[in-house]
Amino acid sequence: MNLGIVKRLAAEVLGVGESRVYIDPSRIDEAASAITKEDVRKLIEKGVISAKPIKGTSRARARLRHLKKRKGLRRGEGSRKGSIADLERRLWIARVRALRKYLKMLRDRRLIDKKTYRMLYRLVKGGAFQSRTHLKEYVKQQGLLRRV
Repeated sequence: MNLGIVKRLAAEVLGVGESRVYIDPSRIDEAASAITKEDVRKLIEKGVISAKPIKGTSRARARLRHLKKRKGLRRGEGSRKGSIADLERRLWIARVRALRKYLKMLRDRRLIDKKTYRMLYRLVKGGAFQSRTHLKEYVKQQGLLRRV
């Protein structure tokens, strides 16, 4: 008993692939008697033929990977993309943004005047400071903070 033709017709009617067509094994003889698409439609209504659900991709591994990344794992050299220059650039951007934010805070609180702000801003742009702490030390050492 060849159900290939029935499967093909059912796939067309259901709008799925042949591999997703399910024929109830206990009612195979009913399915084998189907010749036309109309016969197949009737069998679908009866529940003899149906479409299997779509097999999705499991997110279990993705969730596990995400949890590990949140813990700070999976950051080794083999996981990094891009050249060393790309990494250095990202670190540079992060450092300069932090320094500029700190300078703006000093200016807004009127701990430094506009002229000092500009001078320090230029030094930051020129790469004169390795960190916020380094900038703080420089400001203290040079006596650039205003007395409030």
